Amino acid sequence: MQTFVHKSLVASVLALGAAVIGQNAIADQADTLRWQSAIGIAQANNVVGSGTGAVTGGGTSWSTLGGHVKVDLDTGEFNFDVRGLVLAGGNSIGTPGTIVQVKGTLVCDTDGSASSGNSVLVDTPLVDLGDGGNARFNGNVGALSPVCTSEPDIAFLIRVGSGRWIANGTVLR
Repeated sequence: MQTFVHKSLVASVLALGAAVIGQNAIADQADTLRWQSAIGIAQANNVVGSGTGAVTGGGTSWSTLGGHVKVDLDTGEFNFDVRGLVLAGGNSIGTPGTIVQVKGTLVCDTDGSASSGNSVLVDTPLVDLGDGGNARFNGNVGALSPVCTSEPDIAFLIRVGSGRWIANGTVLR
């Protein structure tokens, strides 16, 4: 009988520990946003966000070979890369054209419902965009606005120095 009680106690402790670890993993995942890929803007001049946080798209289409995005909402850690970000129209088609730097932008509260009609923008610093259309950023942008963690409508954009967006994260998970 004592062996049965001991085994039951050990099994209960292990199950409780697994449940606690599982809950922490769920909480950690909820604080981190991941986009499975990055694609170029398909519709030129498209707008994402609202009010003072509205971002207008570039004047022509762009394409990519892919990329990924990861943002930790608690720490402000950003990690993004894009591969093959090139123009999909015009005389410089298949190249980045005159664009030599890009930045990542988190658009929080895209509909402005929690921010007096204005989306909140969080930018990474500018990073180099190579001749092949490759760019990468891995760093911290500091504390994020509370609306970034309280509102589910969030988008990730890749923008040029002038602020227009030319690519976005896709398939948020």
